[in-house]
Amino acid sequence: MIGFLIVILIWNMLLGSGKKDSASFSLVSGLQGMVQKAVLKTIFPLASFQTGERPAGQRSWLEEGLLMQMPYATYAMSHGNLEEITEDGYFYDLLLEEQTKTVQDSNPKIIEDEETDDILAGMEAENAAAARIKEEAQAQKEAQAEETFQTDSLPEDGFSHVMEKQMQYDWSLYTSADSILKEFYAVDSTTKANADLIDLDKLLHRDLTIDKEGEGYQILIYHTHSQEAFADSVPGDSSTTIMGAGDRLAQILTEEYGYRVLHHTGEYDVEYRDDAYSRALPEIEKVLAENPEIQVVIDLHRDEVAEGTKLVTDFQGRPTARFMFFNGLSYTRQTGKIEYLANENLEGNLAFSFQMQAACNEYFPGLTRRIYLKGYRYNMHLKERSLLIELGAQNNTVEEIMNACDPIAQALDMVLSGMVY
Repeated sequence: MIGFLIVILIWNMLLGSGKKDSASFSLVSGLQGMVQKAVLKTIFPLASFQTGERPAGQRSWLEEGLLMQMPYATYAMSHGNLEEITEDGYFYDLLLEEQTKTVQDSNPKIIEDEETDDILAGMEAENAAAARIKEEAQAQKEAQAEETFQTDSLPEDGFSHVMEKQMQYDWSLYTSADSILKEFYAVDSTTKANADLIDLDKLLHRDLTIDKEGEGYQILIYHTHSQEAFADSVPGDSSTTIMGAGDRLAQILTEEYGYRVLHHTGEYDVEYRDDAYSRALPEIEKVLAENPEIQVVIDLHRDEVAEGTKLVTDFQGRPTARFMFFNGLSYTRQTGKIEYLANENLEGNLAFSFQMQAACNEYFPGLTRRIYLKGYRYNMHLKERSLLIELGAQNNTVEEIMNACDPIAQALDMVLSGMVY
């Protein structure tokens, strides 16, 4: 550092001497170059690296060095406009994720803690006393109601329908968008949840009931990513993949709740999955055109998480996979509103997932993860009652996945029958 200061001192003396002869001018120029490189080497070490002289018309070594410190800026300058993308733009997702990593790291509200055992932990203390009193007063009535409600076809150690809320929301505490986001949502760093969408009255009180009378199918279940498997899935046996979970959910909704369910088994990700949403869209549109009575569309997936993360909990004595509802907002921080991915059913989609989330939290505390919001559309524009479910993850067992279909089906019936909210 002392030597560095001496160089600067000599440089200033030479500049102030007023001598303009070629020797001193050459010395000054040389010292200037040395100082520039010393500063850059200290502050921007990568920017100080250069090999040879640059051809005429190219950026200076300083410009190139600084751009090397910002690789995404270099990519954007060389690849032009990236705006025209879809939810299949996997590379662009990674690009946006890296560009906004510092935002994500500094804002805990947009990061989901996947290892949280009970998302209602903060509410439990608040309602503990009232819940205990209510449990004692309703114990006999609840036991009798559960016994009456169960069908004879269920095994003794199977799922028991939950007839009473295990937790009770005080909705007066959730009057602002921030309070709702903090409790119910995980917002991807590439998007933004505008306050006009996160409105309690719109989310909680939208009528999502359906008419169970009439002809034809009422519910469609399909899989954009049909090849998603689990820890003990059998290769070549689709009944042990997410497709099998779709069969199980359809069976429960049909046999126990009386819905007419179409399970569409089209495969859109066999060779590669980057354009699965684009390939699925015309096929699902065709299914809906052929079955106009369908009112509910469920795209059933499984998530992928770190190997050390296990999305499972003990529910009624059974190992049960935790699940997550997912919404696309057709909005990214990079592009703003994505007009070519318009979704006229966005408010209905958000209300559907919110009511499902609230019902699951109150009746099955700890089973759900927070609703995940991301930037694109994910073909959820096809119906008001469109639901994208991430059921467990790659390291769940098939048993855990199948066990989770029971509470999902009950929550669906409660929302679609108007039994809650």
